Amino acid sequence: MKITYWADYACPYCYIGEARLKKAIASIPELKDVEIEMKAFQLDSSAGKHAKSDTQTRFAHKYGISFADAGRQIASISQMGIAEGLDFKYATTLFTNTMDAHRLTKLAQSKEYPDLAYRVIEALFKAYFTDNKELADKDLLQQIGEENGLDAAEVREVLESDKYRDEVIMDEREAARYGIHAVPFFVIGRYGISGAQSVEGMKATILKVLEESKETVTE
Repeated sequence: MKITYWADYACPYCYIGEARLKKAIASIPELKDVEIEMKAFQLDSSAGKHAKSDTQTRFAHKYGISFADAGRQIASISQMGIAEGLDFKYATTLFTNTMDAHRLTKLAQSKEYPDLAYRVIEALFKAYFTDNKELADKDLLQQIGEENGLDAAEVREVLESDKYRDEVIMDEREAARYGIHAVPFFVIGRYGISGAQSVEGMKATILKVLEESKETVTE
């Protein structure tokens, strides 16, 4: 089964949704040979190399709400992440440009070793939401690449060039063609799931796709 999802590393619901997807998959013993592919979707392609404000101020400005309401919503989202077993520190994240983080992901995915790509993706989410690092920091991305099995020279070559930029943009254009304007967005079989749906909801969709595939085989 192929599961594709669009996400950004600075998106809290993407990290939560990914965790829930993995729990849903783990809860279905008969589900074998699952291929999961993350596609790029920048929340703000114009974001700079360094964080310009704290998360609460940025959140309040983005959604047109009071500073206090922003704080309450951030705390609520953080609790959702913590409930999924994530060390989730949304309030102190440092929002920057994520293009290079997505380009590093493309390098990992090009190796065709799912575990390698998985490790890089998890490390990038952790760097942002747990360690509260700036994901536009190329030294950080170099370290993440090396620590998770990528060749140091190859990572450096990617980060010092525009390699994989076109692939990131192609992912975003594909999302636009599908009418995807917010992430996370999951495609499981012929079904689309918008947002960080519950583990039970994702499991139900996966089981439906499994059942439909069995019916197709027997026809």
